[in-house]
Amino acid sequence: MTSSNDIRATFLDYFARDGHQVVESSPLVPRNDPTLLFTNSGMVQFKNVFTGQERRPYSRATSSQKCLRAGGKHNDLDNVGYTARHHTFFEMLGNFSFGDYFKEQAILHAWTLLTRDFALPKEKLLVTVYSEDEDAAALWRKVAGLSDDRIIRIPTSDNFWRMGDTGPCGPCSEIFFDHGPSIPGGPPGSPDEDGDRFIEIWNLVFMQFEEGPPGIRAPLPRPSIDTGMGLERFAAILQGKHDNYDIDTFRALILASAEVTGQDPDGPFKVSHRVVADHLRSGAFLMADGVMPSNEGRGYVLRRILRRAMRHAHLMGVQQPLLFRLVPALVRQMGGAFPELLRAQSLIEETLRLEETRFRTLLDRGLGLLAEETARLGEGQSLPGDVAFRLYDTFGFPLDLTQDALRAEGRGVDTAGFETAMTEQRRRARAAWAGSGEAATETLWFDLREKVGSTEFLGYSTEKAEGEILALVVDGQVVDRAAAGQEVAVLLNQTPFYAESGGQVGDTGLISAGDACRIVVRDTQKKLGDLFVHLGTVSHGEASTSLAVLAEVDHDRRSSIRAHHSATHLLHEALRRRLGNHVAQKGSLNAPDRLRFDVSQPTPMSPADLAWVESEVNDRIRQNGEVTTRLMTPEAAVEVGATALFGEKYGDEVRVVGMGHDPLATEKHGVYSLELCGGTHVARTGDIGLFKILGESAVSAGVRRVEAVTGTAALAVIEAAERNLREAAIALKSTPAEVPARVAALLEERRKLERDMAELRKKLATGGAAAEVEEVGGLRLALRELGETPARDLKGIADAILKAGTADVVALVSTAEGKASIVVAVGEAARGGADAVALVRAASAAVGGKGGGGRPEMAQAGGPEADKAAEALAAVRRAIGA
Repeated sequence: MTSSNDIRATFLDYFARDGHQVVESSPLVPRNDPTLLFTNSGMVQFKNVFTGQERRPYSRATSSQKCLRAGGKHNDLDNVGYTARHHTFFEMLGNFSFGDYFKEQAILHAWTLLTRDFALPKEKLLVTVYSEDEDAAALWRKVAGLSDDRIIRIPTSDNFWRMGDTGPCGPCSEIFFDHGPSIPGGPPGSPDEDGDRFIEIWNLVFMQFEEGPPGIRAPLPRPSIDTGMGLERFAAILQGKHDNYDIDTFRALILASAEVTGQDPDGPFKVSHRVVADHLRSGAFLMADGVMPSNEGRGYVLRRILRRAMRHAHLMGVQQPLLFRLVPALVRQMGGAFPELLRAQSLIEETLRLEETRFRTLLDRGLGLLAEETARLGEGQSLPGDVAFRLYDTFGFPLDLTQDALRAEGRGVDTAGFETAMTEQRRRARAAWAGSGEAATETLWFDLREKVGSTEFLGYSTEKAEGEILALVVDGQVVDRAAAGQEVAVLLNQTPFYAESGGQVGDTGLISAGDACRIVVRDTQKKLGDLFVHLGTVSHGEASTSLAVLAEVDHDRRSSIRAHHSATHLLHEALRRRLGNHVAQKGSLNAPDRLRFDVSQPTPMSPADLAWVESEVNDRIRQNGEVTTRLMTPEAAVEVGATALFGEKYGDEVRVVGMGHDPLATEKHGVYSLELCGGTHVARTGDIGLFKILGESAVSAGVRRVEAVTGTAALAVIEAAERNLREAAIALKSTPAEVPARVAALLEERRKLERDMAELRKKLATGGAAAEVEEVGGLRLALRELGETPARDLKGIADAILKAGTADVVALVSTAEGKASIVVAVGEAARGGADAVALVRAASAAVGGKGGGGRPEMAQAGGPEADKAAEALAAVRRAIGA
């Protein structure tokens, strides 16, 4: 039997031999088409190539593209499991020509590959063409030798492809396989075409025209080719099956489900096995591409898919989480072609186990309520909308899950009543929110959140993505347009820009629509928890709502922020290990040029502490440990040793970021740093580059702040320090290595000189004491104006003069540093008739000072008016004479 993996390889190898570039599948989340929720065809990643907005180094390509149809207008979810060919996830094999070859070679490739390489009987194949495309019909006769009765002309839009209302378009040619008259159904275009006899296997799109305004269609200067062949339905043909769920890949998953559940794969729960197999594939691939279950956007679609599978597991009587146990079987089947499955296997398994554990509790309660309500209904009566809404609002049951649960009973749901209940809840929520104090000042954002929904954040996996402008705000008013020069707040349906939160600053960058519009984004802020607001200036053209734009984050700035944020995690763990488990984050800033980290710590950190922490962080950086993210409940995360961050508001699920490996950290399962964090991070610790602590200081009682830099900012700090060291060495006439010893010697030399200078001043001040002493009021008075003598030396000089025995009272004034400093000393014999404090206060008043203090025998004071030193001494003379 030809396996699905063999089919994929044969297809890609055939076109590779013909000069086609084998292009890896793009992610399920489109980066270049904001109108799509998920990648739903092989040409999505080449859309901008076809329109001329992007050029690739090749003109022909081939791929096996992952596709998903489970939301929006392309939604096959409700039919999955009940039909032979409906899937949420499927692979699309395709070959593409970008202005290289056209119809004849595309038809030749298809016919050769099908009849030669895959050995399909020629008589089993027939084709359709657009009724006006005589070129294609003639080429099928020429290349394949098909007779006219096997070339069916289709006049409808089914055989004419359009990218949109305008843009590239062209006729199609579909290839069908005939299973034979034993299978009911008629050929395409006939009344019985919906039967299973004739199965479409390949669609060739001849991108031939440019669709302009209504009625205007012009030939493209470089016609192109876009083809798509569903791997699953083609595998069914090659493997002799009439049902896609019987091919090797699905059968392996269904048998794995049967083994775990103990239910016959082809018995009463056949549909449930199929749902589990299909939804396991779509859920696993979505998570491998970065989509995590949530209550908004793509995450909500993923959650719906998973919960539908989980309900079918419940129907089969499974009491414990099931889906995560089937992931190894999926990886065995598809991990070779899609290595991202293998890389994300642990994340997928853990997320599935978490989702199913939580949902089973809700499911039991919700199904109980559903059973109670349906027991009250009459035969075939629909479930009231308010009950369906209560299931959704209270138990997390999406409407389609309730509808699926009631399908077996032949019941529907009053969807109009459901919408009425939903609208009423929104009204109540808004009324409550609008009266909530400070929040009421931003009703604008509540209105927009209700109108446009949440912003889909793509920034964990990309820094560039297309989006659509959903709303513009200028000067606090919602507008449809914003002209060049205007400050504007922009809301997109999806964005790679990180909005400021958790200590990480918001991204900057550019939002553009070619030459039509350029918006320079200076900041990104978050409103109401999940509304990303891009703040910037329209620098060129005009911004308008519904405009398709390209959002590009400033890569260098994001990289620096990412490095600083990741280093903060390592710093936190290193501080805990050095100082103790009392260390807890009290605030942080992660900016492009620095990080600031506040922690609970009652005493200053010593230089030895900081040196150890810096060395520890750099050691973890050099180990280049992997940085992983997982989705968990906050409670489960803390149970496995994750550290919750200060000030962060956590929802039902959180991202848990692990960094590095440490076998001794058994409480964290061997992970060095494990924290709850929604920020962006490096892929490996080595990407941080370098870590350098700038300093440590007090913030408040019991809180210390560490400031540091990483990467190029750290290098700049080190280079500046080295430059200063070299300049110091040159000035000291030494080498950089000798600078510390040389500085220490100079400091000692300076201290010696200062001591010698003080002694000289004392000698000068006390020399000739007898000649400089005057008698006032019966006391010998020594008055000295000592100029630039340091104020700290005055007491010692005064004491030396008293000890010389030539004076009873000493008054000294220094005018160093532009201010007057005064010391008055009174000898033991004169203390009954003079008070040093009173005398120094009189002197201080003369130089503009206020007061003075000390003891009756020695006091000091000062004043700002150094030029009145003589008046200060005169004031002492007068005070003694009085």
